[in-house]
Amino acid sequence: MSENNLPKTQEELNQYLETRLARQKKQLKLILLIMMNSKLKLLHLKQITLHIKQLLKNQSLGNKKKLIMKNKSVVTKQLNSNNLLSIKAGLPLDLADRLSGDDEESLKADAERFSGFIKPKTPPAPLKDVEPNLGDGKDGAYRKLVDGLNRRRIKHGIKQRNII
Repeated sequence: MSENNLPKTQEELNQYLETRLARQKKQLKLILLIMMNSKLKLLHLKQITLHIKQLLKNQSLGNKKKLIMKNKSVVTKQLNSNNLLSIKAGLPLDLADRLSGDDEESLKADAERFSGFIKPKTPPAPLKDVEPNLGDGKDGAYRKLVDGLNRRRIKHGIKQRNII
């Protein structure tokens, strides 16, 4: 509240507090409903998993092995095709499991879409040499000496003298 809207009487203060508390209660009720809803969903999921576990226990051991082998073969076929498609599209193998699709055409389309994002960047050209060529011989050595002296002079804050 700003200074102009400060309550001046006890009734105004009580009314302000009541409205504020009512808003807080609404927010807390909403949070409580969300939490209860998530707990119900969690309980429902636990019941479903227990039911699935009981069904798996009731199945014969041979059926379980057949299901496991079938699932393994499907998964390995899909992984192999994902790897091949990712290599063909120029994607790293780490992204092969990110490809989504049920058939080979949708997997190809997804791999091409990914490869559009991951193209090898051309390296930038090297920067131009900004150091002046000091030359060889005596001139180069003298220029290096003067540059070193100028750097020390600037570093230590010594003013330049005019020598004629």
